[in-house]
Amino acid sequence: MVLPGWLADGVAKLLQRAPRGSRLPPEVAFADLPATTEEIAVPTRHGTLRAIQYSPPSGAAGRGVYLNLHGGGFVIRHPEQDDALCRFMAFHAGVTVINLDYIPAPQSRFPGPVEQVYDVATWVASPERPWDGSKLALGGQSAGGALAAAAARLAFEEGGRPEVLLQVLMYPALDLSIPAARKWSPGQEKFLVRMGPVFNSAYCPDVRLRADRLASPAGVKDTAPLAGIAPALVISAEHDVLRDEAARYAQRLRAEDALIDHLDLHGVGHAFNMGGAGREVVEPVYEKIAESVKAAFA
Repeated sequence: MVLPGWLADGVAKLLQRAPRGSRLPPEVAFADLPATTEEIAVPTRHGTLRAIQYSPPSGAAGRGVYLNLHGGGFVIRHPEQDDALCRFMAFHAGVTVINLDYIPAPQSRFPGPVEQVYDVATWVASPERPWDGSKLALGGQSAGGALAAAAARLAFEEGGRPEVLLQVLMYPALDLSIPAARKWSPGQEKFLVRMGPVFNSAYCPDVRLRADRLASPAGVKDTAPLAGIAPALVISAEHDVLRDEAARYAQRLRAEDALIDHLDLHGVGHAFNMGGAGREVVEPVYEKIAESVKAAFA
């Protein structure tokens, strides 16, 4: 189903008015982890963007940097929801984390958010920064995972500028060419089936563009060789309608020797780390991400 643009845009703007901030249960908020935070401004071709910098306990000097991209269907602007993951990464991976507040749709449509993320990655990688920009990882959840994959693809196509050492794709949306309703199978959640038409129509109203390599790297039309692209850690969830496309992309990267690991989590769904999964599920996933970042930067 393709929603009228005015309706998709209207719903997207209503969603953006929801209260901001992290409302995670204490056991998965990791509020006990110390982190020094400050707001920074990053220039891009789409204007100056706000971001929150999380510095590791030992300081930024000589440490790598993790650019985090929040989810929200390409339309919600709530980077604060990733505070727990950002704290965990700064403390356990010992890296500076840049939690980006990118401009979502409909204010910025495809490929605008991809270009924003790529520009920020380029800025982050500059030797002028207080951290070591030669050690760069991109990571995101849901729509943020899609943006991380797309920015890593642009960097690959630009000859490794900037050089991305790792991409972390957590329950990512990697095939907009297939309508959300066709992705569902018995036992999976239906939230994204209902909301997918809103997200896709607001983010990429031109249906033809949804097959673009930057929107659907797991789609059938993107067959370009990817040997040399940043290696990826892919995380999918059993009850998530995006599970199959994450698995397809993981398989594609595996064939190019560009897959660190594919974690397929059983018994949980989309956004499990923010939607009710306990610490016994969330913490091992965050530990895996931290370990992968440290290994990539070693």
